[in-house]
Amino acid sequence: MLKRFAELSTPLIADACVRLGEPLRAAPAGILPVLPGRRLAGRVLPVRHYGSVDVFLEAFATHAAVGDVLVIDNEGRRDEACVGDLAVLEAGAAGLAGVVVWGLHRDTPDLVEIGLPVFSYGAHAPGPVRLDPRGPEALSTARFGEHVVSAADVVFADDDGVLFVTADRADAVLDTAEGIFRTERNQARRIRAGETLRDQTRFDEYLELRARDPEYTFRRHLRRIGGAIEE
Repeated sequence: MLKRFAELSTPLIADACVRLGEPLRAAPAGILPVLPGRRLAGRVLPVRHYGSVDVFLEAFATHAAVGDVLVIDNEGRRDEACVGDLAVLEAGAAGLAGVVVWGLHRDTPDLVEIGLPVFSYGAHAPGPVRLDPRGPEALSTARFGEHVVSAADVVFADDDGVLFVTADRADAVLDTAEGIFRTERNQARRIRAGETLRDQTRFDEYLELRARDPEYTFRRHLRRIGGAIEE
């Protein structure tokens, strides 16, 4: 899946979801890679953090498969960093592709040196000083913003953010994203060659049709002529 995602992006995945009528399950804005330019794609390995790294180690020991992405629910907290260098090293040793945190990380220089993709809201020096009661869903689901994800989902992440897609729809979403990518790259090439996007999308024709039918949208127009820009 990561190989297929290598030439794509989360905006393309998002547009593909819209085109296919799939739920658009985006993480809250601001979740970014520790190292810009890194990307992730893989099955969700969900954990809910209650103040101790033991939940991560248990997930690695009992639920992880090579290529999974550790998705940590730390409730979006900004008062503690819940993952650092040792947990990320252990994730790599378990064969995971990377880590996505609904919260903060620490040990930034070490994470840069380790190189395993880590996505979070940013860095914060203090770790947890709490130890909350652990719920029964600790290893089965993770909340990420308004969404609840599980091993039945895959995660895509890059510099533009993080998206979740149901695993059984991932291939269809990737197929559609690849089609949008080819169309947009062709449109970009033509703009550079001097053919404006307005000409390519027959924008004058769109304005005429919209004047006749106020419900005729630009998105509908693009689908009719085979263009892509919005989705």
